[in-house]
Order: sequence, then C-alpha cells, then structure tokens
Amino acid sequence: MLLAAPDGGDTKGPEFGKASPIGLLIILVLLVGTALLIRSMNAQLRKLPQTFDAEHPEPDQAFDEGTDKVSVPDDGSESPTDPVVPKTDE
Repeated sequence: MLLAAPDGGDTKGPEFGKASPIGLLIILVLLVGTALLIRSMNAQLRKLPQTFDAEHPEPDQAFDEGTDKVSVPDDGSESPTDPVVPKTDE
C-alpha cells in the first residue's frame, strides 16, 4: 500500500533545509574558542626555553653512567635478564 501526504504536498514543511541563527551562533562560538585556544598555546610556547640542553650535564652523566652496558654477575652464572642467544657451530 502506498502512503501519500494528506494534502499531496511537501511533508517536511516550509522551513526544511534552511539554516537557523542558532547554527550561526554555534559556529561563531566555536571559532572564538579556537582563536582563544591558539592564543593561549602560543603564550605557553613562548615560555619554553630555546633548547632543553643542560648547562651542566655532569650530574646527568654521572647518573647515566653504566646504564648502556649489560651487567654480568661476578660468579660467572648467566643473568636471568640476559637474552638467550642460540650457539652456532662455526
């Protein structure tokens, strides 16, 4: 059965598809919010130093000393953290 509109006209109304002032207001609020966020981020970025290099890296180097080496126990046994490497017969 085919259903038709009672008056045979457009069922969506005369205002269908038209932009409302509320939509414009929402877009303007989003644009203002975005502009404020960009301004705030620029202010935060200006506070950062030009480089993050330390002027006196000696304490950092002393703390980092030995962290790039694999430690081997003094008793000659294998460390449980050592990776297992298969032996080859070359």
